[in-house]
Amino acid sequence: MERTREVYRECLKLIPHEKFSFAKIWLLAAQFEIRQLNLKGARQVLGNAIGKAPKDKIFKKYIEIELGLVNMDRCRKLYEKYLEWAPENCYAWSKYAELERSLSETERARAIFELAISQPALDMPEVLWKAYIDFEISEGEFQKTRELYERLLDRTKHLKVWFSYAHFEASATENGVTDSDLPEDEGQESLHDQKQLCVQHSRRVFERAVNYFRTSAPELKEERAMLLEEWLEVEKSFGELGDPDSVRAKLPKKLKRRRQIETEDGPAGYEEYIDYMFPEETQTTNLKILEAAYKWKKQKVSSDSDED
Repeated sequence: MERTREVYRECLKLIPHEKFSFAKIWLLAAQFEIRQLNLKGARQVLGNAIGKAPKDKIFKKYIEIELGLVNMDRCRKLYEKYLEWAPENCYAWSKYAELERSLSETERARAIFELAISQPALDMPEVLWKAYIDFEISEGEFQKTRELYERLLDRTKHLKVWFSYAHFEASATENGVTDSDLPEDEGQESLHDQKQLCVQHSRRVFERAVNYFRTSAPELKEERAMLLEEWLEVEKSFGELGDPDSVRAKLPKKLKRRRQIETEDGPAGYEEYIDYMFPEETQTTNLKILEAAYKWKKQKVSSDSDED
């Protein structure tokens, strides 16, 4: 066994870790020590790995070992080192917060999420924001969840954010009220009121989203059409509280059009594409036609008068 240990040591000495390294060698050396029940030796190997050539796999394995041993303080220190090395790593932030939540350290978990979303650069911000939102929902903190969605919308108006926000509102029954918590008549009335609030809140989000795409991003017609289709499905899911007809009135007509394909060498034929004509555009088009007809008639009358 000592000979195997020496082979790993010599192998790790030969690798120029400042230029490149291999996480697999470090992990094999650590796993060898664990098989020999030499936990101190395994920690020493992984500690050296983090000091000389930190890598995701090394941090993950080291944390996994300490979690298995229920050494939470060591896990915290490892996550801190992990994030000091890679502050843009959304996976590490999410797992660190998840650890604190599993220990019922809700405020610590929330503080970690807050610190995470304040980073100037993140590799997968959408994953981190989703994890934070899911955390607040699981804690029953619906107002905090709304505030998170509003903060996220300040950063991006992506269609998926609007979808997620509206769906959250459609199912967010405040304080977890159910018809089994109260007497039958009172419970049904309370639940009905809660559902009405959900409908109103969800509808308000959809209205804001439609207004944004209509006024601030009119070129994103397909996204606006997709938003309305989603809104229609949500209204249908509300049953008697829903109003799908009002959404249908906002749906656009799909039109097949052709446009010229432009290349560096000039026109290269035509391609078909789907365009969307929204109700207000149809009205504007009709008004323009009427206006043009009125001008034509006025000119014709004027021309006939001149001839007389």
